[in-house]
Amino acid sequence: MNFHSAYDQGFARVAACTTQVHLADPAANVTGIIETARELDSRGVAVAVFPELCLTGYNIDDLLLQDVVLDATVAAIETLRAASAGLLPVIIVGAPLRRGNRLYNCAVVVHRGRVLGVVPKSYLPNYREFYEKRHFAAAADGVENGGFLTGLPTGPETADVPGAGDRPNPADGSSTPVGSSVTAGSGATDRSHPAPAGSLPGDRSEVPFGTDLLFRVTDVPGLVLHVEVCEDLWVPISPSAQAALAGATVEANLSGSPITVGRSRERHRLCRTASAKQLQAYIYAAAGPGESSTDLSWDGQTMVYECGELLSKTPRFDPEPGYCLTDVDLDAIRQERMRQGSFDDNARATGRGESAGTGESAGYRFVDLRLDPPRTDIGLERQISRFPFVPNDPALLEQDCYEAYNIQVYGLRRRLEAIGGSKVVIGVSGGLDSTHALLVAAKAMDQAGRPRSDILAFTMPGFATSDHTKSNALALCEALGVPCEILDIRPAATQMLKAMGHPAGDGEPVYDVTFENVQAGLRYDFLFRIANQRGGIVLGTGDLSELALGWCTFGVGDQMSHYNVNPGVPKTLIQHLIRWCISSAQFDEATDAVLESVLGTEISPELVPSRPGEQIQSTQAKIGPYELQDFTLFHLLRRGLRPSRIVFMSHHAWADAAAGEWPPGFRAEDRNEYSLGDIKEWTRLFLRRFVSNQFKRSTLPNGPKVVAGGSLSPRGDWRMPSDAVAHAWLADLETVPDK
Repeated sequence: MNFHSAYDQGFARVAACTTQVHLADPAANVTGIIETARELDSRGVAVAVFPELCLTGYNIDDLLLQDVVLDATVAAIETLRAASAGLLPVIIVGAPLRRGNRLYNCAVVVHRGRVLGVVPKSYLPNYREFYEKRHFAAAADGVENGGFLTGLPTGPETADVPGAGDRPNPADGSSTPVGSSVTAGSGATDRSHPAPAGSLPGDRSEVPFGTDLLFRVTDVPGLVLHVEVCEDLWVPISPSAQAALAGATVEANLSGSPITVGRSRERHRLCRTASAKQLQAYIYAAAGPGESSTDLSWDGQTMVYECGELLSKTPRFDPEPGYCLTDVDLDAIRQERMRQGSFDDNARATGRGESAGTGESAGYRFVDLRLDPPRTDIGLERQISRFPFVPNDPALLEQDCYEAYNIQVYGLRRRLEAIGGSKVVIGVSGGLDSTHALLVAAKAMDQAGRPRSDILAFTMPGFATSDHTKSNALALCEALGVPCEILDIRPAATQMLKAMGHPAGDGEPVYDVTFENVQAGLRYDFLFRIANQRGGIVLGTGDLSELALGWCTFGVGDQMSHYNVNPGVPKTLIQHLIRWCISSAQFDEATDAVLESVLGTEISPELVPSRPGEQIQSTQAKIGPYELQDFTLFHLLRRGLRPSRIVFMSHHAWADAAAGEWPPGFRAEDRNEYSLGDIKEWTRLFLRRFVSNQFKRSTLPNGPKVVAGGSLSPRGDWRMPSDAVAHAWLADLETVPDK
């Protein structure tokens, strides 16, 4: 395996293409298609999808029934077949093809000199501007799945496709049984469907024909392709939905789709929904330049979605042909289907699941092919978000912050309602987490119609507390109208250290983990006893990132509380939530001024004093940059990906600060980049800490799940034994090169 190869890492490169249409001129059209296919070959593309009826043009009306056009279409397919012999992509083009007495609107699948299969359109629109039933038969009209098409040049016999021994008897019209593998180009002749008049000489072997074809790439694990045509996506139960349940991970849609106002939004909505519900990649290509403008216009829209996420699209109304290109994540699709057990339940309930022990799917035939993709570094044609918990789109970020904040507020408000009149006791340090927790508590009190004075805040300076954070804590409470008391823990900490016989109890500068945890533990010891004394609950402030890394003090410490509003919020999102509170005017200007100061403060536990001239204690210097660790957390927790795969993606996201998108409002001086070696080392630390600190997560207090990326609650998204070891993950990480 080549670590730097996108294909070896579980991706497959796909393209949705537009062409310059020459009406009723297949020879000219196939020339342009071949030119594009050659360019895509040079870019390592596995699947190239062209528009509906692109060999003739979609909008040629009754010219579709002219023999000269249909004969030229067959000749164009032969030209494409021959030209594809040395090309990498599986090429899918639209063509009108005859079978028996009817004409079908078809997708023709071609690869390396072979016609692998032909998929007829299932549903023909015959309303408003469409009247396809004038020319075409639907797939179900006299065509049984399991059938074949003759009269097309298929190329040499396939060597890699199993099932050639179970050929149908063409004389009696029988078909290949569903749930089997078939061979494209077997050399048999279907005498029940003679070749059309005017077809070209050459190998006229049978080609699998039907909507039941799944094209399985044997050397790219997880790449199973199905094809549907335009209107097929618009019906309530689409062919792609059924094929996904049968195992298709990538769906290609060849579309004509003339453009009218609002149709682009409709296409996006349908493609997004299909890819999300079907847990697959969806490649969509609509007709574009050159189509007839007699009564309609065309915009050449192409797009690729994956599990509801738009990966790539082309500009619309471009007078020149083009394509959008992206790498779809086959590993992520596999993981999503494995995690969402209802997907397979639905497959079994509809009779589309795999036949027991066969690996085949009921109602479908597999056409196997070998791609031989490049196993070298061809880059990654895909935007990898640096902050998977934080969207780059400003509108989405605002929506996410609104929802996250109100999820937290609801959680606390409901808990207080259930308890009945309890006050909230909170430690406020002047850092991000406690600041945000206090904002949540203030809003919860507002919504409950209770005074903010029912929040009892305490700032508890220790041996390394700075004047800056202490003053921020006091100023924030004052601005919010929350009473705040100063409780200096240093005398109690010194007494405890001295009673333990710790050198720091006698003033010696021994700043070990005991020194740190005495302070962290005392703070929460005080908070719990004060909550007993004053009729309150201790509000936890620790966040998702800290829980993942075990960056909290177990037991009577910041790991414990009566209720925590932050355990479902990663560190990289909390700062955006605070910014959202400012931008959305949740509080007054005095509060906003303090929040701006908090946002500009170095993240530190402030437990170890710094000597003159030294940097203050830095959390991220100890446990790694939160932006990197949150990236790893998301893909481990949400996707279950291998560490080597996570590092591959992280490297593409973080190697160059000038490349890709950043969340809105992200300052230029904060835009970091990391080498592959640095990412590997911080990932190693993450894995060790994540696995070894499960015992802290197994006893978490209650708190709401916030982000779709998951939570670490033992009652929710994450359950693992506390005595697990990280050996397997660390061994996989060692396969990553240092550069």
